[in-house]
Amino acid sequence: MRKKILIAILLLSSAANISAQDSSKVSSIKISGSVDAYYRYDFNNPKSAPYNNFTNFTNSQNSFELGMVSIKAEHNIGKVGMIADLGFGKRAQEFSYNDAGSSMAIKQLFVTWSPSSKVKLTLGSWATHIGYESVDAFLNRNYSMSYLFSYGPFFHTGLKAEFLLNAKTTLMLGIANPSDLKQASNLPKMILGQLTTASKDDKLKAYLNYQGGKNNDSGRLYQADLVLNYGITEKFSLGFNGTIQSRQNNNLGKWQSAKNWYGSALYANADPKKGLGFTLRAEYFNDKKNVLGFDADIFETTFSTNIKIDNLTIIPEFRFENASRKIYSKQNDFINSTGNFLLAAVYKF
Repeated sequence: MRKKILIAILLLSSAANISAQDSSKVSSIKISGSVDAYYRYDFNNPKSAPYNNFTNFTNSQNSFELGMVSIKAEHNIGKVGMIADLGFGKRAQEFSYNDAGSSMAIKQLFVTWSPSSKVKLTLGSWATHIGYESVDAFLNRNYSMSYLFSYGPFFHTGLKAEFLLNAKTTLMLGIANPSDLKQASNLPKMILGQLTTASKDDKLKAYLNYQGGKNNDSGRLYQADLVLNYGITEKFSLGFNGTIQSRQNNNLGKWQSAKNWYGSALYANADPKKGLGFTLRAEYFNDKKNVLGFDADIFETTFSTNIKIDNLTIIPEFRFENASRKIYSKQNDFINSTGNFLLAAVYKF
């Protein structure tokens, strides 16, 4: 593990020594990264996995856990550029769940070309445009993840084009492997889309997202997703994520009726003073058609405090869930609700 990290650091550091062949072009290199760790305790004190945790990255009970070491290199020269973003650890392993057993993940690896000021092409693998949250802990104000993030796509591998329609609006269209697959020989390809816009004062930003197509030879998947961000004041903002995903299977050459799961989440963010922030996430998740195996709807509420000390963010967090079916374990029984406390530390450099 340490050898892999060392090799990655050396490779990314060597990129910093790349010099431009054409001295008339400005070359820039940026190295950044993060580390995170956490402790989680579920008040029902479950004795076995999944420890009343059905979302990603915090599947533990009464244990101190390591999250992820992330190292990212960005290089741009003229109209072209590249990003190499590597992750190591359990969080990275869950992110790249299709690469069985690997604790090292290529989170993002792509090259870009901007033939004009209004067009940008990207080829490679990049983090999904769908949803409100991110795999990188430092980009989220809640440490635990939403259901909408956990059961949506994580990343896409393919080709996309971004078109600047006006000063506030961008259209993205792309074609990619089935979601979360870096290799997909002979598999169908999926269509991606995003329309991004903002109000004149930039206080309201909207992202309409889409993925759709055959995700394997016998299955179709379509997802529409909306993200809104509204900055009410400098110290208070709201976020919203609503999504619906439909799946359809082919049985003996005949397409079956589509089934869907859906949900929405509201984020209220307050920053009363420098270095101190609060976020309340209220989420509704519906899988009553048993697409994902829950056969229930779930309400979850998460309250997180962000205490920032230079590059370090400490996140004490309380999370409570209630389901329409008894899916949470307590001693030798199953009940409809659970709650947990989590303490996380995230360092960004």
